[in-house]
Amino acid sequence: MHNPLHHVVNRTICVFCGSSMGHAEAYGEAARELGRLIAAKGFSLVFGGGGLGLMGQVARAARDAGAPVIGVLPEFLRALEPPLKSAEELIITPDLYQRKDRMMAMASGFIILPGGLGTLDEFFEVLTAAQLEQHGKPIVIVNVGGFFEPLKALLDHHIASGFARQDVHELYRIASDPDEAMAIMERNLADAAFVPG
Repeated sequence: MHNPLHHVVNRTICVFCGSSMGHAEAYGEAARELGRLIAAKGFSLVFGGGGLGLMGQVARAARDAGAPVIGVLPEFLRALEPPLKSAEELIITPDLYQRKDRMMAMASGFIILPGGLGTLDEFFEVLTAAQLEQHGKPIVIVNVGGFFEPLKALLDHHIASGFARQDVHELYRIASDPDEAMAIMERNLADAAFVPG
């Protein structure tokens, strides 16, 4: 049976991040730098489609630097997260679940910036799919100012409590900044042997 998560569009980075800016300016700086680097390294961007918060910052920076940008937005969020007006392509899905499916299927790899519950949901979805061997795509967390330290501690707690395997930490990488995240992504994509759909 065809598994859409095995389908890889060459050199397309999916970024999961907040539709808010957060309280630290470093979050916005990291988002803009990541967008610029995605373009500079010759990647396309697929993102959540909204023009607000870190999501909009990444997309505008990538677009302004010349990267193809594809937004994926559920119909019901069009009013809450107005779409980035100049996204090269905007895909409207019926719900959040199909949004995630489309983003995951289109991506060569995933980069996670700070965000809220939706960002955590997206991270755990791609992490769980990787653990279940539904994809072998790189997952990179950008640990801006130590933002994701509690997430690592939570995963450690689940491992110590017998609810997750020790090798969970091998399914993703942590980078201190966007530059390191893109270096990890490029290295992993060069090394990986993806299974065509």
